[in-house]
Amino acid sequence: MAVTKSTETAVAEVMAELAGLEDPRAREVNERHGDDHGVNLGKLRALAKRLKTQQELAGRLWESGDTAARLLALLICRPKAFGRDELDTMLREARTPKVHDWLVNYVVKKSPHAEELRLAWSADPDPVVASAGWALTTERVTKKPAGLDLAGLLDVIEAQMKDAPDRLQWAMNHCLAQIGIEHAEHRARAIAIGERLEVLKDYPTSPGCTSPFAPVWIAEMVRRQPDGAVA
Repeated sequence: MAVTKSTETAVAEVMAELAGLEDPRAREVNERHGDDHGVNLGKLRALAKRLKTQQELAGRLWESGDTAARLLALLICRPKAFGRDELDTMLREARTPKVHDWLVNYVVKKSPHAEELRLAWSADPDPVVASAGWALTTERVTKKPAGLDLAGLLDVIEAQMKDAPDRLQWAMNHCLAQIGIEHAEHRARAIAIGERLEVLKDYPTSPGCTSPFAPVWIAEMVRRQPDGAVA
């Protein structure tokens, strides 16, 4: 695709602005979570708000491979403008956790290809790609559960979550919790699976935050519902 001179100029200007936002302390914090950038996300969002939607610029920023530039690209792109194969390639190129998460949550979930990709990614041998499929499944569990085999999902989680790699395990655990939170008829089994597998049971949780341990997570979120009935 031909890129206009104005787009090249915009890319250079944005990259320079991102470089100016680099903060060594932010980078140190981000690198602890596997993210190789040092831009405060609030400032990144403010920049995106100023730029507004610019699909061509977003594409060029993504192509740079720079993590901060890719995060910005995901904020200024048009999610429905990407083809199915393009999104698949982007996911496999998304090296860092934050880029991966934003791509799934801000772009793929809004794409007309989301369901096709959910099915393909969930069965992918790459656990990071599979985690994206599970994230899309969790979205359906919460918002569009019709047609999902929830009991079957619980079967897979029960059999595979304990030994799954970290990213995939986290995504499966989120799906387990959402099934328990949103679907009372499966709640007791979801809690029982969580209690037996003990995945994330000892995960350090900050004061005021809910533990990701599924039985605790389910109980707390159900408690906040109008009826508040966990069992």
